[in-house]
Amino acid sequence: MENKGVLVGSIIFVFASFFLMIGMMVYESYKAKQMKELAMSIKSEARPTASNAPAQDYSMYKTRMGDEGREMVQIPEGPFTMGSQDGDPDEAPEHQVFLKGFFLDRKEVTQEEYMRFAKMTKRPMPRIEVFEDDQSKVLKPEFAAMSVSWDEAVAYCKWAGKRLPTEAEWEKAGRGEGKRRYPWGEKFVTNAANVDGSEDGYKYLAPPGSFDAGRSPYGLYDMTGNVAEWVADSYDEHYYKKSPYRDPKGPDNADLKVVRGGSWRETEQNARLSKRFAAKHWRTDVTIGIRCANDVEVGGAPAAS
Repeated sequence: MENKGVLVGSIIFVFASFFLMIGMMVYESYKAKQMKELAMSIKSEARPTASNAPAQDYSMYKTRMGDEGREMVQIPEGPFTMGSQDGDPDEAPEHQVFLKGFFLDRKEVTQEEYMRFAKMTKRPMPRIEVFEDDQSKVLKPEFAAMSVSWDEAVAYCKWAGKRLPTEAEWEKAGRGEGKRRYPWGEKFVTNAANVDGSEDGYKYLAPPGSFDAGRSPYGLYDMTGNVAEWVADSYDEHYYKKSPYRDPKGPDNADLKVVRGGSWRETEQNARLSKRFAAKHWRTDVTIGIRCANDVEVGGAPAAS
């Protein structure tokens, strides 16, 4: 009987210890979640948020409709500061660049717009190779086109009577003639761009043009966040040390191409305007999309690509 009592007591002790351990794990998990939420709250409070200030007037900049019916903004001729002394090594040296005038799409290409191109040219729609959630959450006609390679981006812009912007054109359109870190200014602003996290209202992609507070000095949307964007240039880590002053077009053609603007998966630090990304020309990713450019002829009319 005594042995039986010891056995029963041991069993009770084991089960009690097990349930106590489960309870402690649940408590620790809850406490960790609370601490994370508190940290996010402190981070949000320390960072400025988009205000309800009156919308800025961008009517001074000429616009036109591209052949595919998308609005473009004319970026005026002139100099601007490209690169950064405070970023990664490939962003230096900070240097002056003079660009002739050009047009750039006001918004990123949407999936619906890319679908029209794919149907007319009998191309397959982009495939999502890697995504950690239900793909239907990023496959919506109004969302930005993504999972397109550099070659497909070139083909889309050519079909639209346009071209990809150069890296210098892209950066000027995003930051203007000054040295601003983001399209709106020096400090990151919550609800001005779709970057990593859900604080901006979007866990993944957003419809292009969703963030009025994040427009560039010329009125372009999503130059920071949402999808990063292919540009025409090949990538060279040291190109800024030898690039020409007028209308640089990047180094000789190579497999590595440049991606700009950060995305919904990047931190605010990596979504700064001077940040450069390199990717193989055949790479497709749910974070990379398209924005097209065009030249300006004498008199302001667009030149055919």
